[in-house]
Amino acid sequence: MDAQATENRRDAGVGQFDNKAEIDRMYAQLSPRADLVYSFVTVYDAYINEPRDYGTGLLINMVEVHTLTMIADAPGITVSELSKMWSRTKGAVSQNVTKLEKKGLVFRRRDENNAKIIHLYVTEEGEKLSTAHKMYDNVDIMQTQRDLLKSCTIEEVDAFFKVLDAYLKLF
Repeated sequence: MDAQATENRRDAGVGQFDNKAEIDRMYAQLSPRADLVYSFVTVYDAYINEPRDYGTGLLINMVEVHTLTMIADAPGITVSELSKMWSRTKGAVSQNVTKLEKKGLVFRRRDENNAKIIHLYVTEEGEKLSTAHKMYDNVDIMQTQRDLLKSCTIEEVDAFFKVLDAYLKLF
């Protein structure tokens, strides 16, 4: 969220509640949903950072394997382009790329016309892992959908993703 949006949200509540009892009442009413989001983010953060075997015997976390797959799907992509796609800093993406490079999964090649531009490519092992990752995710996504449909309708699941998309656009 940009600084102006944060300031606007903060200013919207100024002077609205003049006493602690009213603030506490409103907080008790509003916070359960926010707490659910915080809990989801905390659990999902641990999930994406847990190294796992996607079927090749190499332990790698979700952030790294998704970065690898984005490179595999767009050979020659740059760190700058990846950072825009992920809404991450170039430094954070570069750190992930360096980890992948040290594992022998990607390599860098300077642009022939502009030495400042460095393109990213997957190695043969990187390509194998990217394909194994896609297969793993296909199975995992289908299983997650089946599990969600045990307690939600397909319309509710679709609505969740619509809200999630709108929520991300707030930032």
